[in-house]
Amino acid sequence: MFKSVSIIGDGGMGTVLGMLLCEKKIAARIWGYDSEQLAQMARDRENRKFLPGYGLPDELAFEGDDERIMAGADLIVSAVPCQFMRRIWSRLRDHVPERVPIVSVAKGIENGTLFRPTEILAELLVSVRHGGLAALSGPTIADELARKLPATACAACCDEQLARRVQRTFSLPWFRVYSNTDIVGVELAGAMKNIIAIAAGIIDGTGSGDNAKAALLTRGLAEIARLGIAMGARPKTFSGLTGLGDLVTTCISPTGRNRSFGERIGKGQTAEQARGATESVVEGIATCESVVALARRYGVEMPITQAVHEVIFEDKPVRKAIADLMKRQLKAE
Repeated sequence: MFKSVSIIGDGGMGTVLGMLLCEKKIAARIWGYDSEQLAQMARDRENRKFLPGYGLPDELAFEGDDERIMAGADLIVSAVPCQFMRRIWSRLRDHVPERVPIVSVAKGIENGTLFRPTEILAELLVSVRHGGLAALSGPTIADELARKLPATACAACCDEQLARRVQRTFSLPWFRVYSNTDIVGVELAGAMKNIIAIAAGIIDGTGSGDNAKAALLTRGLAEIARLGIAMGARPKTFSGLTGLGDLVTTCISPTGRNRSFGERIGKGQTAEQARGATESVVEGIATCESVVALARRYGVEMPITQAVHEVIFEDKPVRKAIADLMKRQLKAE
C-alpha cells in the first residue's frame, strides 16, 4: 500500500479520492492549475466548484507549487481531464520523481493522437515508465463516493503487482476495488461509455422511453466491445465493472455530465447551448471525435457513435438520427 499520494487535478474525482485517502490515514495532497480555486478549497475546506456541500478533512493538504507537490510522493494520481493532460503534464514533467508510479482516473481519448490517458503519460514522462502506469476506473460518481455509498472500481495495470498495490491503497469497507491487467480494455471502456451516455440523455430528453434506452445500452455496449477487441482488449472486460457497470451508472445517473448534456439536446438545445450549461468538462464530446476516427482506422462499425457525432458536430436533427438508426438493415443480433 502506498503511504504518500500527490493528486494532480482539483475536480470532483481528485477531491473525493483525497478524502478517501485521508480516511485511510494516507498522506494526500492536491495540486491544481488554478491557484484561486486551490486557495478557496484550502481556506473553506470545501470544493465549491466541483464537489459542493462536502467538508474536506483537515488532513487533506493543498500545494500549488509544481516541484513541491511531487516531493516525497510514492504514488501520483492524474485526475486531469483527458484533453488537458498533455498541457498539464508537459508543465509538470521535469518535477516527476524517478520510479514513482502514476495512476490515471481520466476517462477519454485524446483528439489528434487518439491516445488513451496512460499512453499520453507514457509519451510525455520517460522517467515514469520505470515506475509504472495504472488506471483506476469504474462506476464511481464522485458525489456518491463523498457520501460513502457502496461503490466499486477497478485498478488496472499490465503489471499485476502494481495493480494490486493500487487496489489495496484505495479500498475501504464501502469502496471495493478489484484488480485487472487489461488496461487497454479498462481505459477504452471508460472513455467510450461517455458517448453512449450522451445518447442515453438524448433518449431521456426526447421522452423515447425505457425500451429505447435499454436497447441503446445493449447495442452501445456491443459497439464499445467491437472496437475494444479490435484494439487488443479482452472481451470479458466489457461485461465487467469498467464496461457494463460504468455504462449503466453513467446512463442512468441524473447528475452525470454526459447524460445531462445529451438530455438538454434531446429537449431542443443546440450542442453549444447544452455544453455551456455546465462548468464541468463533458468528456464524451471530444471522445466522440476520437472514437469515430478510431472506428475508421480499425474498420469497425459503430452506428450509435456515428449518430451522436452527427448530432453534435453536424447539426443533424435528433429525431432524424433516431429514425435512421431504427431503419438500418435488419440482421442477427
